[in-house]
Amino acid sequence: IFSLAASLLKLWYRELEEPLIPHEFYEQCITHYENPEAAIAVVHSLPRINKMVLCYLIRFLQVFVQPSNVAVTKMDVNNLAMVMAPNCLRCQSDDPRVIFENTRKEMSFLRVLIQHLDTSFMEGVL
Repeated sequence: IFSLAASLLKLWYRELEEPLIPHEFYEQCITHYENPEAAIAVVHSLPRINKMVLCYLIRFLQVFVQPSNVAVTKMDVNNLAMVMAPNCLRCQSDDPRVIFENTRKEMSFLRVLIQHLDTSFMEGVL
């Protein structure tokens, strides 16, 4: 059941007309993929609804990277970032080299958010 729910969540994000992190923020994301403060600043600059949904997703993922959950799911922060990054960020290039290089940066950006973004303000938000 969990894998079905996870697949539906990924599909929903992937099928959004505009990615969760809008295209105009993409370059900032892949530029700041290793810098927690700059990555968090990008999140705070997103339109309100995008920021809220992204923070909710990150909070959800932060629960899954707790050691007790990783022991069961085998999905650590690297695996979750790899699986979820393409659903949050979309490279618009047609060049396979650019896509390949940016994929690594997209995953790193999401990993940084999972590890460093304070999502405590989302507690109790449905």
